Parts: sequence; structure tokens; C-alpha cells
Amino acid sequence: MRVVFMGTPDFSVSTLESIIKHGHEVVGVVTQPDKPKGRGKSMQFTPVKEKALEYDIPVYQPVRVRTDEEFKEELRKLNPDVIVVVAFGQILPKDVLDLPKYGCINVHASLLPKYRGAAPIQWSIIDGEEETGVTTMQMDIGCDTGDMLLKATTKITREDTGGSLFDRLAVMGADLLIETLELAEQGKLQPEKQEDSKATHAEKITKTLGEINFNHDAAYIERLIRGLNPWPSAYTHLAGKTLKVWSADVIEGKQEGTPGQIVGLTKDAVIVQTGNGQLAIKELQLEGKKRMTVDAFLRGYQLEQGTMLG
Repeated sequence: MRVVFMGTPDFSVSTLESIIKHGHEVVGVVTQPDKPKGRGKSMQFTPVKEKALEYDIPVYQPVRVRTDEEFKEELRKLNPDVIVVVAFGQILPKDVLDLPKYGCINVHASLLPKYRGAAPIQWSIIDGEEETGVTTMQMDIGCDTGDMLLKATTKITREDTGGSLFDRLAVMGADLLIETLELAEQGKLQPEKQEDSKATHAEKITKTLGEINFNHDAAYIERLIRGLNPWPSAYTHLAGKTLKVWSADVIEGKQEGTPGQIVGLTKDAVIVQTGNGQLAIKELQLEGKKRMTVDAFLRGYQLEQGTMLG
């Protein structure tokens, strides 16, 4: 197939590589504009752009596809059989959706109609889902509302973080997209309408979401920590400094102090009271310091039982 690929972050790269390696002709890659990053504010390519340049594929970076008529004309000249969209970051207008023979096929990191929106991976962990997966979808003018094509599922383990699940679903999505393209060529796809009544929305993740409210249940806080690892991370405050929490265990049932109070210190854990149960923090990072285990942290920081976090 002649493929135009639209994507931006790391999650998209596996699918782009898989399309190339399976012999499809990627005639163009569309990604978000470069952005300044770091102290020097130097312009940084998106991960998808970097990968496209490795393969000498033409790259297009329209600021707004919906209104960029010059870009749309370039797209028509590319004459794709299909447009594959993976976390591109812009909503496509109808004239673009209708352009290719096989339309626009999206790889979405949830089991639609659950978790439509920007951050399905993180929210599936935070909300305590037992499984998630990827869905290929025939795109329409809505946000993740198109007909479902294929699905693949995976269990969410107690050890999964946003990062580990991200990596697993990226590979699953790449495989599922190849299967979807094969069936499309054979005319064997059977699109299935989404039940809008079962839809949930996975809102965009912000840094402020990571601030821990110790009035919540320990189980919820532990899932928040895993879901926001590695970005933007869950955090609290200690002596006026930001304290990131990278991993923790739940101690159910125990109620000894005020939520946010350190009620115990062991060699490898800082025990904090929550609104329901206790949180045994195992790995943390104080502002200006490296990420470390509690054992290493306590060798360099005098922490006392009774101290309040937050």
C-alpha cells in the first residue's frame, strides 16, 4: 500500500517502523511542528520525524491541518491508499478523512469505547482497570468515535507503570495495524460501531494531577504513582521542597495518624498515613537530588516519624 503516516510521540514510532518493514511504501510522514526544548531552547524534532529522516521519508509539519490548504494539496499529490494515524495530536477534517481509498485508520491505546481521549494508558492504571489494549479504528470527524476494526488486549499487572504499559501497547499497536492493513486489502474488515453509552474520556495529563492528596485511599495513591511514572510523576512536599514518589506499596486497614503524616520508618520504606490505609514509599527523589531507594535516602537525610508531607 501507499501509506501516509501521521504521528508524533515515541508511541507512534513502532508502528511507523513496522509499516516500513512489512513492505508498504510510506510516501510521506506528517508530524507536529518542532518545538524549543531545554535551557538553550534549541528546536527539537519529534520522535516520528527523527525516525522518518532515518529512512529518507519526506516529512510534513503543518501547524493546523484543518485550515492548511497548501498541505492538503500536497497530500492529494501523494495519493495515499491509506492514512495511518497514531497519536498525531490534531483532529483531521472530513476532506482529509475521505481522501484515501481505505480512509484514515487510527491506532488507539485503549479498548474503545472506553478511554477515548488523550491519555488512555495512564488513566487505565490510575482507575484500577484489570486489562486494557489497543484498538484500530476507521476514523470519522469525532474524537475517537469511529468504527472499531480490530482489538488486542493485555492484563494490567500490579507492577505496571505508565511507562511499561506504554512500551507494551506500542508494540501491540504496531502488530495490530499490520493485521488491519492486510485485512483491508483483502476486503475482510468488519467495522463495528461504538456504543457511545459505554464511552469514557481520558483527559489530558497535567503536572498538577501528580500532586498527592493523602486524604485519598492508599490504593488509589499507589495507582496514581504507577500511572504517572515516568511523566509527570506523582509528588508531595517535604520541608518546602518537592518530593517525587516513584514507587510504593499499600498497607491496607491501618489507621494511626493524620493523612500525610509519616507514621513509621523502616530500612526500606517510609510509612505514610492516608485517608484509608497506609502507603509504604519505597523509591523517591527530593528536589535537586537523584532518584533513590528509601535505604539510600535515609543515609543522607534525617527524617523523623511524625513529619507531615504535603
